[in-house]
Amino acid sequence: MATPAHAPVVIFYSKPAANNISQNLENSLSKVLASYYPFAGRLIMDNKCSYVDFNDIGAEYLNVRVSSPMSEILNHATDLAFPQDLPWSTTTSSSNWSLLVVQLSHFDCGGIALDFKPSPQFDVDCFFPLMDDPPVHVKPNINVSEHRQCVTRTYHFSSSSLDRLKDTVSMNSEVQNPTRVEVATALIHKCGVAASMENNSGVFKPSLSLHLMNLRPPLPLNTIGNGAHFFSAIAATEDEIQVPHFVAQLRKAKQYLRDQLTLHSLVEIKLAVAAGANILDMKKYEFYLCSSLCNLGSYKADFGWGSPIKVTLATNPMKNSFIFLDNPSGDGINALII
Repeated sequence: MATPAHAPVVIFYSKPAANNISQNLENSLSKVLASYYPFAGRLIMDNKCSYVDFNDIGAEYLNVRVSSPMSEILNHATDLAFPQDLPWSTTTSSSNWSLLVVQLSHFDCGGIALDFKPSPQFDVDCFFPLMDDPPVHVKPNINVSEHRQCVTRTYHFSSSSLDRLKDTVSMNSEVQNPTRVEVATALIHKCGVAASMENNSGVFKPSLSLHLMNLRPPLPLNTIGNGAHFFSAIAATEDEIQVPHFVAQLRKAKQYLRDQLTLHSLVEIKLAVAAGANILDMKKYEFYLCSSLCNLGSYKADFGWGSPIKVTLATNPMKNSFIFLDNPSGDGINALII
C-alpha cells in the first residue's frame, strides 16, 4: 500500500481521423488486464486491514463528453476537464475501489484526451506475485502533506534559462554537468522557502524535500510497474537554500541512494526508510515533494492518432509539490507547482 497521490496522466490529441477509438481502447484494455491481473480486482479497506481482492471485476473505463473546445482546457487548470466525482477526485475511504481508472474525454472541437490513473492506494512498484506465489509485503507509508484544495500553476523553463542556471552551479560548486531537473528543482525550492518565510514574518524554517527517483536495480521477474523510491535533502540554514549548494546536496543524496542499491535490495531500503520516518520529528521541517516525468518519451505516445499536442497531469492536491514534464519541443521543461 502506498501514500495517496492523486495525479492522473492526461494526454491531449487534436482531432484524430481514426474511427471506433473508444471501442478499440476498451478491447485493448481488456486484453492487457489479463496479464496485469491485480488491476482487474478491487481494493478492500476496513478498520483491520487493506487488501486487493482479485475478483476479476475489471478496471473502470469512462467515456466523457466535455462541452467546450479543447483549447480552453489546454490553457487553464487541467482538472476543469474532468468530473469532480471521479474515483481519483476524492480522498474519502472506500471499501470497493477500482485499482485502475481510464477516461476518454471527447471535446466539441473533435479533439480527445486520454487520462489514466492506478489507484493511489496501490503501490505499483511493489512485488505482486504469480497467482500461486506467496506475496511480499512492503509498506513504507510516509505522509508529507495532508490533502487539501490547492492551486496549481505551470511555469516554463526555456533551454537558455536552464543553461544559465547550469553555468551558475558549475562555477559555484563542485558539481559538474548539473542536469536541467537538478537546477530547476533548486531554484523552485529556493523560491518556495522564500515564500514560506514571507508568510512567517521572515522567520526561516528548515526544509526537508523528498525527490522521487526512477530505479533500475535487479528486480524479481514477477515485478510489475516502475521501481520508484525517493531521496531527501535538508536545508538547515538560509545559506543552504542557495541554488549551487542545494544542487550539490541533491547530487550527494542521489548518489548515496544508488550506492545503497548496490548493497541492499529495494525491499530492504524501503523498510529502513519506513523505520527512519517513525523517529523523524516532522514538525521541525517545511516539506516539499518533487518528481520528474522528463525524458520518458511522453510526446511519442502515438496510438494511431499522431503525436500528442500536450501531456500533463490533472491537479494533484499535495501542497508544496512540484512536478517536471517535457515540453512538446523537448528543449525546455514545464513545471507544475502546487
